[in-house]
Amino acid sequence: MRTLETPRLILRKWRKDDVSDLFGIMKNPSVLMGGWEPHSNKNISVEVLSDYIKSDDRFAVQLKDNEKVIGGIRVYPDDNRGKFFAQYINFVLSEDYWGNGYMTEAINRIIKYLFEELNIDLISAFHYPDNIKSKKVLENCGFEYEVTIEQGCQRFDGQVFDAVCYSILKSDYYKNLSSISSLSD
Repeated sequence: MRTLETPRLILRKWRKDDVSDLFGIMKNPSVLMGGWEPHSNKNISVEVLSDYIKSDDRFAVQLKDNEKVIGGIRVYPDDNRGKFFAQYINFVLSEDYWGNGYMTEAINRIIKYLFEELNIDLISAFHYPDNIKSKKVLENCGFEYEVTIEQGCQRFDGQVFDAVCYSILKSDYYKNLSSISSLSD
């Protein structure tokens, strides 16, 4: 994993000094929409952050202007795609920053990185049926609906939900890029 930038964001490895920002994100009950267990105290965030730091698959989403971490993105192998070099992404954004295009900006940069630098063939993502904000982020980033898997995922508390699957192929990514560049010509 390397550090990535967008006009407003830095996507980087998590650090120990991110614990207050992580707790601020994860203490909000809104994280349930993404399947995460809200953190009831900072000690939980310390433990979770320790795991994030050890892994090489989680980006902290940091604002450039004030260096505050406002979310996270995980990128890891999609083992369901035997014939593709595929990656799976999931993401969380502090509710305080919803509706500003930050996650769309971050996911678009991750897509570029995975397709152009790591030569991935396909990227997939899931969301719960009621998580319309995640659906919109994925659609705004060029992902297409694939399927809804009935009772396809289990949340931390044992509750079972349908899993709505979206994906984007590298060929579609490049097709969209060429369409955009031909519009600007």
